[in-house]
Amino acid sequence: MSPRDTRTGGVLEKMILPALKQGEYEYNTQVVVGVRPGGRKHKIDVLAKKGNELSVLISLKWQQVSGTAEQKVPFEIISLADIILKNPNKYKTAYLVLGGKNWTLRDYYLSGNLKEHLRYADLVNVVTLEDFIVAANSGLL
Repeated sequence: MSPRDTRTGGVLEKMILPALKQGEYEYNTQVVVGVRPGGRKHKIDVLAKKGNELSVLISLKWQQVSGTAEQKVPFEIISLADIILKNPNKYKTAYLVLGGKNWTLRDYYLSGNLKEHLRYADLVNVVTLEDFIVAANSGLL
């Protein structure tokens, strides 16, 4: 069995950075922003900031082939919401960007129905790559 190709996440990151730049955001990649529920460090894919606004947490998930990325989505939402709740004067919102085409639960995650099951899911915007690019490019995060 060959090892998983983890480079696709880096590709997704490189796809959104020009849109952030166009939207006049400053950004850093692979930033430790705190601790996840359970005690492990929480490294965010991209941390963006525009002017004097609070920072925006951006987490990227790529599903190119069938795999476990979509099973990680609920815990990522919990983790992002937890960071915002613990740091309300530092982070204004979070985006969980779903890229790739092999998501079986993509429509469910995008529908917002996880809010029925996760207490603070409304703090996290679950969006497609295309919708994120439009918002970032327009400076509307």
